Amino acid sequence: MNVSPATGATPRTVAYIANADSHDITVLALDAARGALVEVERFAVGGTVMPLAVSPDRRVLYASIRSAPYRVLSLAIDAASGRLAEIGSAPLPASMCWISADGSGRFLLSASYGSSLVAVSPIGADGVAGAAQQTLATEANAHSIRTDPSNRFALAACLGGGVVRQMRFDAASGRLEANEPPNWPVRAGAGPRHFVFHPTLALVYLLCELDASVDVLAFDRERGVLGSAGLASASALPAGFDAGAPWAADLHITPDGRFLYASERRSSTLAAFAVDAVNGALTQIGTLATETEPRGFAITPDGRFLIAVGQISHRLSRYAIDPATGALTKLGDQAVGTNPNWVEIVELPR
Repeated sequence: MNVSPATGATPRTVAYIANADSHDITVLALDAARGALVEVERFAVGGTVMPLAVSPDRRVLYASIRSAPYRVLSLAIDAASGRLAEIGSAPLPASMCWISADGSGRFLLSASYGSSLVAVSPIGADGVAGAAQQTLATEANAHSIRTDPSNRFALAACLGGGVVRQMRFDAASGRLEANEPPNWPVRAGAGPRHFVFHPTLALVYLLCELDASVDVLAFDRERGVLGSAGLASASALPAGFDAGAPWAADLHITPDGRFLYASERRSSTLAAFAVDAVNGALTQIGTLATETEPRGFAITPDGRFLIAVGQISHRLSRYAIDPATGALTKLGDQAVGTNPNWVEIVELPR
């Protein structure tokens, strides 16, 4: 059994960092008292690993390998240490830049930027993802896909096509079909990339890569579609930004829905927003310099810490989240693998 050298206690929260160029996943145990991270292992995956996803029961980590042969690895999470063990591998239809499990944990959804498609793969009772059972062509450059909190609908952001695709999802069969209307158009040149659902309000926050905007969108929970017009928009760029074309990357909301964060690669910053408790409107708290080219970051399940990685710095930075204001305070940084790009944080099942 692995224990944290800092506390001597069995870790309860573990961070997984996908390192594309060193072809491995860094496993780090979180010292919840101090926000410190202690390396548990480097798990070799034998290919360019990028997006990760965790099963709803927190017992399996899925890893998309974006070098040929394209595949998804199913990795069992040791409940005592967070260590990984491969329990399955299955082909993916293309290089998939996004994967996510549906709410039941029976299906894995994936999106391909280069091949402009989304897919659904079945997940067995043993947690192992199989070969895709359905593949759907999308508008150009599908970048993310996830089911809504009811698990009856799915949205997919298509960056080049400038739309959010709207789909019905059959949780029994795992089939996707076009909703009505099938697409929600984003303003020209924005480049929809990642999105999150508010945990309690009927809202979706959409991060656009090409203008670094965060749009606040109404979500019709009965029909599974976005509102006819965006409610509001906020910028994830730092004041006085003059580094060239924006290049926004990732977006996450705290579990209580009070704070939202976005990463921007051109300026290598994290933007923090306060979320209005009534209407979900965003007020920028500020921006903070972070690791170089922060493609991925994540928030701990208790909402207390944020971990960001830099593709160029090959390091991670860890931050405390002020529970009153949402401001980020840096606690430290450390090396991980080469080209870290994705972060998943798991509270180990008891």
